[in-house]
Amino acid sequence: MSVNVNRSVSDQFYRYKMPRLIAKVEGKGNGIKTVIVNMVDVAKALNRPPTYPTKFFGCELGAQTQFDAKNDRYIVNGSHEANKLQDMLDGFIRKFVLCPECDNPETDLHVNPKKQTIGNSCKACGYRGMLDTRHKLCTFILKNPPESNDSGSASVKKEKEKKNRKKDKENGSGSGEAGNQDNIDAPEAVDRDDDDEDWAEETTEEAQRRRMEEISDHAKNLTLSEDLEKPLEERVNLFYSFVKQKKESGTIDGADKEILAEAERLDVKAMGPLILSELLFNENIRDQIKKYKRHFLRFCHNNKKAQKYLLGGFECVVKLHQVQLLPRVAIILKDFYDADLLEEDVIFAWAERVSKKYVSKELAKEIHAKAAPFVKWLKEAEEESEGSEEEEEEEDDENVEVVYSSSARELKVETVKPDTPEKEEDDIDIDAI
Repeated sequence: MSVNVNRSVSDQFYRYKMPRLIAKVEGKGNGIKTVIVNMVDVAKALNRPPTYPTKFFGCELGAQTQFDAKNDRYIVNGSHEANKLQDMLDGFIRKFVLCPECDNPETDLHVNPKKQTIGNSCKACGYRGMLDTRHKLCTFILKNPPESNDSGSASVKKEKEKKNRKKDKENGSGSGEAGNQDNIDAPEAVDRDDDDEDWAEETTEEAQRRRMEEISDHAKNLTLSEDLEKPLEERVNLFYSFVKQKKESGTIDGADKEILAEAERLDVKAMGPLILSELLFNENIRDQIKKYKRHFLRFCHNNKKAQKYLLGGFECVVKLHQVQLLPRVAIILKDFYDADLLEEDVIFAWAERVSKKYVSKELAKEIHAKAAPFVKWLKEAEEESEGSEEEEEEEDDENVEVVYSSSARELKVETVKPDTPEKEEDDIDIDAI
């Protein structure tokens, strides 16, 4: 179903039409994303690259965007309804597509990266002006200017003329015509309006640095879309390499936010503690829990799935250092618990079932046997806390007395303080002797 490009126009015979946006939500939890299925068709109707409206959605929603031009996949992170995106697209059309003079969508953008300006020209009324570059999307447009249609059509024209000249030569019928064509073509090449184009390339250090930043930003977008398409095993390996590189470079202590961001980018946040355990823990695990507590909390806080993976990583570390760590399983688990990295429910669920997912069944049984005293202590502590709460409630109930009054219409409840024994009169005052 098509809609008017300028939806404020209600004329059903309005000739500028575009397809209605189709949005499809994919993934779950932190990896949820919205794929705009027909973004290529919508962008074609607007005469803009499909990356522009997609990036506009990201700027307005404060969400990351991903482009995979090869497979025509344009993605906005998060769950968004098609109607909401359609309304947002109207804002993009008003700012970057419609002519300010005639309100027709027959405009072209002209980007001058050197002057950091974006020009706007209308083919319908002849308007020429400059866009307001304060919107965040303008930064993206300056770094990723639209492909010039004029240069493309000129090159196609020249190709056709070359072919025609070739045919004329083969037929022996047009050396004169070919000459005439050359005479006609020459002024066209000379008279082209090149005021806005700068063919010279800056060679200053600042210009080179800016170009490298543009290349790296473009490469990041490409890498982002490519990495998310990879299978889970490859994404886990990428995350492992990232953390390993941070550790080897000696920057891992303050890189907890970067590590979390990379795990979220690759959609492997829940598995993060498993990889971190392998790379950050050894026989000195008790000291390392304190040192890297912040790193693990970013993954494990209120995330039971991540806590299960942390227990799996702990089993793997015990396997590597059995002699040193197996006798100390209970005390290490208590360290995890005290650091708020493991919740009681997760520990109880893990203790109930012996799994051979990470280590052999025999070793898993030994680990569970060594952990039994801690699990027992944890259950008893929980029962004691529940018991003390019940006792406090009973004491409160005992201190409440129901008072009946014949004159009162309502039942009164009074709190009675327990009687304190009075001092005996026979007590001898030593100071008085």
